[in-house]
Amino acid sequence: MYFNNEDVCKDAIIETRWGKEQEQDVVCPYCGQHHCVTRKDGKFRCNHCKRNFTCKVDTIFEDSNLSLVKWFIAMYLISSHKKGISSCQLARDIKVTQKTAWYMLHKVRALYAQNDSEALSGEVECDEVYIGGKEKWKHQSMRTPKTQGRSVKTKTPVFGMMERSEIKNKKGNMEFMSYVRAMVVEKIDRATLEPIIGQFIEDGSTVFTDELSAYNHVGDMGYNHRVCNHSALQFVCEDDGSVYTNNIEGFWSHFRRMITGCYHDVSDKHLQTYIDEACFRWNTRKMSESKRFTDMFTTSIGLVKSNKEFKLCVAA
Repeated sequence: MYFNNEDVCKDAIIETRWGKEQEQDVVCPYCGQHHCVTRKDGKFRCNHCKRNFTCKVDTIFEDSNLSLVKWFIAMYLISSHKKGISSCQLARDIKVTQKTAWYMLHKVRALYAQNDSEALSGEVECDEVYIGGKEKWKHQSMRTPKTQGRSVKTKTPVFGMMERSEIKNKKGNMEFMSYVRAMVVEKIDRATLEPIIGQFIEDGSTVFTDELSAYNHVGDMGYNHRVCNHSALQFVCEDDGSVYTNNIEGFWSHFRRMITGCYHDVSDKHLQTYIDEACFRWNTRKMSESKRFTDMFTTSIGLVKSNKEFKLCVAA
């Protein structure tokens, strides 16, 4: 389908939300009443609460005067760029102001919010990264002392977990796939990380970490804890070569390149939304551009997939 005019875009939203015209069951977003009627002006009217509404209610398009065509083009561009797209570039592509493009980007990033509806399981890698705080670019008089290593004086800590998995490709063969969850944290210590691990990782899973002391008691939480000692220059341990955190570190490298190459700098206030965006891109990297857009579109109108349905969509 080509979204080349407003009516086509509206029809796509209506059909996806409430079904085709012959079987359409429009549900009032205010009171939940079914079988709302269509007015002559194209709006819907609920005979129960007597309120009028459009197909854009309860979607990211609701409070925007921008045309749906521009929204749909923006969503496609955002979903198809491997490392994201800046507000300046998006503004040039769809011919809006930079401020409007920035607003649209943050609206779309809100769709990526992560949740714990389905726990990570099997083999899970855990690692942390520090964003910002490059003191070497500052004048000597402006540098903050003692910011090396894991200091959070000028850096923001981010914690991530990655499930090792497999999917069936188009040829019917199994290939490696990984799914990541990541979030901004206040500290990298036991009191902070253990509740997150317990929330997002299924009991009995095998958890791979480095030698950081914050992970010392992960084995006491019901997990099979395996450690790779990076300080001793061990990056792949054990005879079978299964103990490593290279996959999650690869995600951090990709995330850093996204920030440096596309956005250049992000504030602590919005860092989590950029992390959510990076996780979405990583978890959908095996999808075609059209399927990734479809997933984003269904989420934008409130039809959020479960993680199981999401994984099936990736594998398809």
